[in-house]
Amino acid sequence: MDWWIQFSEILRNFSIPVGGAFGLYLAWLRVTAANSQAEASIEQAELSRRNHVDELFNRAVGQLTDEKQEIRLGAIYTLRQISHDFPDLASAVFELFNAFIRENKLNYGDKEPPVDVREIIEILKKQKS
Repeated sequence: MDWWIQFSEILRNFSIPVGGAFGLYLAWLRVTAANSQAEASIEQAELSRRNHVDELFNRAVGQLTDEKQEIRLGAIYTLRQISHDFPDLASAVFELFNAFIRENKLNYGDKEPPVDVREIIEILKKQKS
């Protein structure tokens, strides 16, 4: 019977580290899966945000030629914010503003240009500084 007690103690002493290692392995698998899922969620959120910005950009471009000055100003401010938040889109926004100014080059005489044109000019001046 003495050998049975020794055998059970050896088995117990061996099982504890093996069980602990197996538990650590399972925990590592769970953490790895959770990490992968979190990374996928972050990537999906970034794609959604990017799609939203693309939609805002396209809508704002269409609103630059609207008859109402308030809508044109809203489009200009939206594009300015996009250029701040997304530096990779800033050059496209500034090129768009430059093209808008070139295409709408009117002789205002002694009058100041409309507020939307002045705002675009101010944005472009700040961008060059």
